[in-house]
Amino acid sequence: MTDLREVNSLKKIEEELANKSIFYFDKDNSHKELKEMIEHFEDKGFSVYMREVKYGLDENEYIYEVHIIA
Repeated sequence: MTDLREVNSLKKIEEELANKSIFYFDKDNSHKELKEMIEHFEDKGFSVYMREVKYGLDENEYIYEVHIIA
């Protein structure tokens, strides 16, 4: 999982785009941080899709799945 609070996290994601287009973020990443990341890649011409993936019965058991496509 990727943590958007890490320094240079957007740069790391950009480097990984050559090998993959789906990234997972846990709920510790704020919605605001994810929206900023989406805007960053849309400004660079990428198509970005984000969704919440529930993995348990508790409403707090979810991760974010983000597709970044050139």
